[in-house]
Amino acid sequence: MHTKQEKLDAFSRLLDVQDRLRQECPWDKKQTTASLRPNTIEEVYELCDALLNHDTQETMKELGDVMEHVVFYALMASETGDFDIADVCNQQADKLMFRHPFINWKENGDWSVSNPDMKINAQGQVVYKSEEPVSDDHPETASEVEMTWEQVKQKEKGGNETVLSGVPKSLPSMIKAYRIQDKARNVGFDWRHPEDVWGKVREELDELECELKKNDAEKATRELGDFLFSIINAARLYKLNPDNALEYTNQKFIRRFSYIERALMERNKSFTDTTLEEMDQLWNEVKQNEAK
Repeated sequence: MHTKQEKLDAFSRLLDVQDRLRQECPWDKKQTTASLRPNTIEEVYELCDALLNHDTQETMKELGDVMEHVVFYALMASETGDFDIADVCNQQADKLMFRHPFINWKENGDWSVSNPDMKINAQGQVVYKSEEPVSDDHPETASEVEMTWEQVKQKEKGGNETVLSGVPKSLPSMIKAYRIQDKARNVGFDWRHPEDVWGKVREELDELECELKKNDAEKATRELGDFLFSIINAARLYKLNPDNALEYTNQKFIRRFSYIERALMERNKSFTDTTLEEMDQLWNEVKQNEAK
């Protein structure tokens, strides 16, 4: 692995490359935050694919693409005098230090904050100069850290005004539901025991079935949303990621369906002249092969 100086040199090299591209490349010259945004979304999803596939080389490549976008946005902001990459890094470091009041930032290194409104107090906590220490708690587990995360965030100046206001509106619905539930949990609004959620899941399923029998599409859609929300909540309580789970199933379906398609092509057949029973037989065939 590389030394810290080698890492700094590599990051500096990326900044230099991006600066030159902005000056000399016709495509880079014309980009704006609006034009780059769709590409950024695509790059993040490509990174997610690499992570799901446990492909370390592809993950490294996609991390580079995402990092390049971060550098590019900061460069654009520096052109208008709003901020630059140093501001991005410093603000993030300040935020992380502030949100971890159980870490003594006076120990193990020459630590400082860049925000002029902040300081490191006698207890080694990052606090606003006009305020007392953020917390005296010293969590021992990751779950305990998560439980205090939202409370600490609420103390940030210029931060989220409410617990749920920090959930991005543009998040995919499933991920958004999970984040909403997780943020509510961090302030104590949650089921006491994971198994308690199943009564709610069954209640929502019953209400969905009831509306479906009435052929009321609008009400059934709302009840379907409630049912999906309850299933996502159950997954969260059992520490399962519903988005990852569904994507694994998506990939499994694609793999098995593609097998059926290839098998039919080898037999010079199409879906239209194949019975459902024949397709089911091929489905079970690939399923058995995967189990071996």
